[in-house]
Amino acid sequence: MSKVTVYNQEGNNVGDVELPAQIFGVKISPELVQQAVVRQQANSRQVIAHTKGRSDVRGGGRKPWAQKGTGRARHGSIRSPLWAGGGVTFGPSKERNFSKRMNRKAKKKALLMALSDRAREKKVVVVDNLKLAEIKTKTLMNILNKLPIKNNKTLVIVPETDKIITKSANNLPMVETCQADNLNILQVLNAEYLLIAKDSILKMKKTYFKKEDVKK
Repeated sequence: MSKVTVYNQEGNNVGDVELPAQIFGVKISPELVQQAVVRQQANSRQVIAHTKGRSDVRGGGRKPWAQKGTGRARHGSIRSPLWAGGGVTFGPSKERNFSKRMNRKAKKKALLMALSDRAREKKVVVVDNLKLAEIKTKTLMNILNKLPIKNNKTLVIVPETDKIITKSANNLPMVETCQADNLNILQVLNAEYLLIAKDSILKMKKTYFKKEDVKK
């Protein structure tokens, strides 16, 4: 385990805490992390582009003209891709599925690798408590400015749902909030710093490990 400084909301040093090695000391495999990132991006991808095939467009219930004797080319339907307003051949369809699967243990391990990477770079900041009396963006911003996150993009990890913190952070473009038991790898990697409420560390251990492992 590695020790990090614990700050209060005034930015003062109030002690230190050990980061559990099974969460913040995992050996990093770039290939596994990349696989987890690609999976999450693929699963969140929305299918927007969609074209209609010849069976989807309107009209074409009858042959436009006789097969022979008109001097014109032979056609069977105005829905043919050869006609303006006809169907599209091999166009993109909303039926496409971009989702990717990944082993649950591998997905968890990749997340722990991302957390470990931030700890290794000394970009994990722990606060003893993070509470606001009311929804106030300015108050939250003042707290963050007193902490060593250097106005960088920050992921605030809280132990449980806190609408006051979440709504206060909504107008801060460099700040994102997340519950300790609902982390995802993209949030961790997109943030330069992790601001973790002290109680969130225990919540993370309970979420990602068995009960007997939490006591260690």
